[in-house]
Amino acid sequence: MVDWSLARQVARFAAGSAPAAGKGEALPAIVARVEPEIAGYTELRPVAPIPETELLSRAEWAELNVGTLGELLDPVGDRLGERLSRAGALAGPLRAASGATLAAEAGLVIGYVSHRILGQYELSLLQPETPARLLFVTPNIEAAVHDLGVDEDSFLGWIALHELTHVFQFSGVPWLQEHLAGLLRSYLETVEVQVKHGAAGGLPSLPDPARLVEGFRDGGLAALVQTREQRTIIGRVQATMAVIEGYAEHVMDAVGAQTLPAYDGLRDAMTERRSSRSAPERVLQRLLGLDVKLRQYELGKSFCDEVVGWSGIKGLNRVWSQPEALPSMVELRRPERWLARVRDAAPAAATA
Repeated sequence: MVDWSLARQVARFAAGSAPAAGKGEALPAIVARVEPEIAGYTELRPVAPIPETELLSRAEWAELNVGTLGELLDPVGDRLGERLSRAGALAGPLRAASGATLAAEAGLVIGYVSHRILGQYELSLLQPETPARLLFVTPNIEAAVHDLGVDEDSFLGWIALHELTHVFQFSGVPWLQEHLAGLLRSYLETVEVQVKHGAAGGLPSLPDPARLVEGFRDGGLAALVQTREQRTIIGRVQATMAVIEGYAEHVMDAVGAQTLPAYDGLRDAMTERRSSRSAPERVLQRLLGLDVKLRQYELGKSFCDEVVGWSGIKGLNRVWSQPEALPSMVELRRPERWLARVRDAAPAAATA
């Protein structure tokens, strides 16, 4: 249904042609150096080897993530295709136009995001047999070091701490990947795509990527409408992701302060980078849900910092004991409620 070859073409065009080189060349050695520091602090034990460090260009990252997005959206696109097949004589044109529309929008979104990503632990939730990958987008890292005016080696180590913590989380907590995958499957089963006319009206044609990027303006042609059930599932996903991201943010500060030679100022610089966007960028971030990602960092980190302040890393690691121990959105804002709940539940959990 979705023309993923077109999506990849659009994504690569929007990502640009900056090569994967420069500031990231030291990252493999840095990752190896910080690995024992994370193990010592978190006490998490990965059951699989740490993936090889890969240095990517924006276009390479974008193409890879179009493939990941395809895993998620193909079932949705298939349901849309079945619905459009009942459109009689218009079925063929509608399917082609809708597939091109979804592909173009997916490519544009991934292409935009490719300019912001520094690193990524790439894990296929719906295809667990796919090997995980540890990725760094070096043109973005080089730009960040220059723009923020920070020490290069310390910044690289700081970013490595964040992404490698994700490796420890997913490889060291046996149920975490399947828990998120189950939530994602439940959500995708409820999603239906509504294809609407754009400002120009009529069915979209198949323009070349340059015209797509140039002509992309207000909103999009494909809309996902959330029901109450979907909002409930997404709330659970967001709470889980807030813990995952907040834990990594906490570790990169806790370990970084002890191990990085020029740690001072890194957190302030990163906060400034995340918040300093032009008005059009801020609007686009809201449209793409990236503002939710930023709030996940902030809310999750605040939760983890407070819990560690009260009960140490061992107390925080109770979030990894079982899915039921994960905090709700309310508990993320009131960590003392979560602590009281998991303390009361500890004997029952140990018995189970």
